[in-house]
Amino acid sequence: MANSPVQLHKPTLDKDLEKLTFTEQATHFVLRSWAGVGISLVFLLITMAVADSFAVGTPGVLVIAVTAALAAYMAMNIGANDVTNNVGAAVGARAMSMGVALGIAAVFEIAGALLAGQGVAATVASGIVDPAIFPSPETFAWAMMAALVSAALWINIATLANAPISTTHAIIGGVIGAGAAASGFHSVQWEAIAVIVVSWTVSPILGGVIAAAFLYFLKETIIYREDKIAAAKTWVPVLVALMAGAFAAFIANGGTNGFYDIPIGRALLVGLAFGIVTYFVTRPIIRRHAEGLDNRNQSLRTLFRIPLICSAALLSFAHGANDVSNAVGPLYGVVSALRPGDAGNGATIPLWEMAIGAFGISLGLLLFGPRLIRIVGNQITKLNPMRAFCVALSSAVAVLTASVFAIPVSSTHIAIGAVFGVGLFREWYTRNSQRRIDYIRSRGNRVAEEEEISANPDETRRRYLVRRSHFMTIVSAWIVTLPVSAILSAIVFLVLNALFT
Repeated sequence: MANSPVQLHKPTLDKDLEKLTFTEQATHFVLRSWAGVGISLVFLLITMAVADSFAVGTPGVLVIAVTAALAAYMAMNIGANDVTNNVGAAVGARAMSMGVALGIAAVFEIAGALLAGQGVAATVASGIVDPAIFPSPETFAWAMMAALVSAALWINIATLANAPISTTHAIIGGVIGAGAAASGFHSVQWEAIAVIVVSWTVSPILGGVIAAAFLYFLKETIIYREDKIAAAKTWVPVLVALMAGAFAAFIANGGTNGFYDIPIGRALLVGLAFGIVTYFVTRPIIRRHAEGLDNRNQSLRTLFRIPLICSAALLSFAHGANDVSNAVGPLYGVVSALRPGDAGNGATIPLWEMAIGAFGISLGLLLFGPRLIRIVGNQITKLNPMRAFCVALSSAVAVLTASVFAIPVSSTHIAIGAVFGVGLFREWYTRNSQRRIDYIRSRGNRVAEEEEISANPDETRRRYLVRRSHFMTIVSAWIVTLPVSAILSAIVFLVLNALFT
């Protein structure tokens, strides 16, 4: 009986310590979340100060400063939602850590935006709706501000719902809604919108089919061969050269948003030349890395790790060159309307506007990107470096193929479609490939865990099937993105117009 108080006191103390530890962890999580919000607000204030310094002395300086802050908010949302497609597959395949992926994506997004992010901003500003139809430059400015607010809010909501969407469709929907509310539906160029709607279907299917084709090629020529390493030494340099050539042609033709005026024929020649050079550079490197590797799939993952990291960097550069216009396009339109003498010449955007978009995208990625990186990387389907490489390579080839036929496609739709394509193809191949079945039977007890035919149907579903819940969430978000952004933008414009005119 004398020991009972001690026995009762100890577990009580342990419980108190556990509560304290839990409280500390919860506090740390909350503070970390608020730290991201605080850093974002500081960035918005810096953006307004920068815009104010460049627009000093202009009657519309306050409107320009506020629009710059909205463009920065839009850019951060692009970074949190859209950039995850570039590195999600590599992180899911464990080819790089989350920190390395964030660093690579941030650096190459900035490089792509600043070095090649010209051209499309003019289309966003004036190619969807005609500024000349608006009653006044101020009305056009309200419309662009409404487009930024609606698109950014919708992307923010989609990110919180773990749904990667097309930021291009969001801003186009915003411009359509505000333009229609300001000047009527006749101000919208509906032919361009019809092509965009068609691309909703084309983009993910194209990405999925090409990714599945590349994975089929890998399985047939490398993975289920008796001498995997010898097959890899033959084909990996070819695949890396194809990736490099596709990216070079994509950047030369359309990946720079028209900064380089190279027609598709010459762009393909540039890609071919770059691919040949890459092949002869890569071949001895792959052979050197293949020395001493065991004849198993884990060794193949090692050989694909460096190409996958390079592909993630190139995808980030191309994305920065293209999608930065979704943030700075409306800002460019407002500056063009209120300060026509300082709007730049042609499609050239002032450097300070490009910097807002470039650094905003990278900041959004660093602060809020990990959430969707995990969704894309490992919660849709199980990825390894080989499958992730197929996703990256198909994204490049799909965009290039679409540019040949002048089809505007979404890089987000292509990348997510490629991830789903890889997962669905694995389901089919696991059930139907005679080569796989014969190979596994010939290996007997030496078969590695990932090569076994599971006798447990539940385990097979857990390891191989695409998660349908994510599929429905993402597809639903795709369908409603443009109309929701348009409706929200129209409401915001009507409120702004009523308050300030």
